[in-house]
Amino acid sequence: MKILLATFWSVPHVGGVWRYMEQLKGKLEALGHEVDLMGPNDDAKIMYVVNENRTVSTEELLAPVKQYVTPYSSQSVYIHPLIDYMEMKRYSFELGAAYLGLEKYDLIHTQDVISTACISRVKPEGTAHAATLHGSVAHEMLKHIDDVYPTHPYSEKARAYFRQLEYIGANTAAVTITANQWLKNILMTEFGVPDYQIRVMHYGYDINGFLLSAQGDPGIAAPPGKKVILFAGRLVDLKGVHVLISALAEVKKTRSDWVCWIAGSGEVEGNLKAQAAGLGLLGDIVFLGDRSDIPKLMAKADLYVQPSLIENQPLSVVEAQISGLPVIVNNAGGLPEMVQHQVTGMIYSNSNIYELSGCLNTLLESDAFRQALGTNARNWAMEHWPLDRGAQNVIQVYYEALSKNGTMDSLKKVTKMQVRSYFESAAGQTSLEPFGAAYGSIFSVPEPFPPVMAAKGTWDLIKHSLPAGYTIPNPSLYSI
Repeated sequence: MKILLATFWSVPHVGGVWRYMEQLKGKLEALGHEVDLMGPNDDAKIMYVVNENRTVSTEELLAPVKQYVTPYSSQSVYIHPLIDYMEMKRYSFELGAAYLGLEKYDLIHTQDVISTACISRVKPEGTAHAATLHGSVAHEMLKHIDDVYPTHPYSEKARAYFRQLEYIGANTAAVTITANQWLKNILMTEFGVPDYQIRVMHYGYDINGFLLSAQGDPGIAAPPGKKVILFAGRLVDLKGVHVLISALAEVKKTRSDWVCWIAGSGEVEGNLKAQAAGLGLLGDIVFLGDRSDIPKLMAKADLYVQPSLIENQPLSVVEAQISGLPVIVNNAGGLPEMVQHQVTGMIYSNSNIYELSGCLNTLLESDAFRQALGTNARNWAMEHWPLDRGAQNVIQVYYEALSKNGTMDSLKKVTKMQVRSYFESAAGQTSLEPFGAAYGSIFSVPEPFPPVMAAKGTWDLIKHSLPAGYTIPNPSLYSI
């Protein structure tokens, strides 16, 4: 089977989705499938097939889009800054995927609601489509709107936009996978996704690879007589590290036999360091920055904390369990489905710093209890997280998606790929073509004046690859 794994998030990136894609690719290839990875690279401003290093400039793709889609021709796109931002990102993804080519794939496996919505608009007829959702984009965006745009006159329109995008992205693949019941319940109760659309299954993880990478010295050690509390992840508000720091201030009132390592970077890193300084914790908390050796850090740690305010199924918790660490988690999102309280770890409620400090005290106080929970966590991980098991579950979904979508007639597919080869050979042509005459049907808004000029080779290839009826703007997102 020829498979494409695609994500809307910039790749490669430090985070669970990219690690999941890389590990799934490796396992599927070991089983005899051909697998490509596709996504944007926001820093380089490209869309690309990562393993083939085939790229297209997103700035080049968006140049004519921005001349057609303006505040005058498309007011609903520009009504709110977040809608404008997301729509342009989505169009660059869709046009980039068309340029890079989707015709050769038997199945496309998208990794979020946005790439799922995009691929559903541009994939060839007969190409099967499955989606794994690693969290609720709408939940995160609604919180962002409340935090950053609380008084914007069209923030309610933006909320409606992201709710609609979540519904489309969760509903348009043949099958949608979630890692836990929490996310399934959200999709069903808040966004109206039907039960039959969703399959709940754990991720798989390359346990042997992780244990091999845990060997060696990370170049840091706990001070004598101190136990290591570890957090690893992006330093953003939703990860709840500020809650952990406040709880550590409570712990320090009664004990000092610990040090906390915080591995990662992000937009609130400066705030967190200032918080630690204000609470007198700079000697107790070590900010390690971005690290490529998290497995080695976990091998040196005594316990792990995931204080996230919203979370799906973070691979950092999986890794901590594989490492034999008891994990303390907030009672948020899918986290309680990963930890059994006082068996494999501990759960505290509602970001309560006093409950969290109590959990920390309990595990610091009793070596026997902490080690027992760590042993239980490792045993649970070995049973639930093997990559073989996760990959087989995904493959079953692939065959279900194939049976629902049907397949493109083989002769038709070969013919389409042969025609594509012709357009690919001419894609490097830099001659300019009046856009409206040749490609204006892509847009559902009037041609601007003066007329737009575009690279003939690039846009011939894109137009060939786009399905009939594809238009910009996307009308299904403006019934809000």
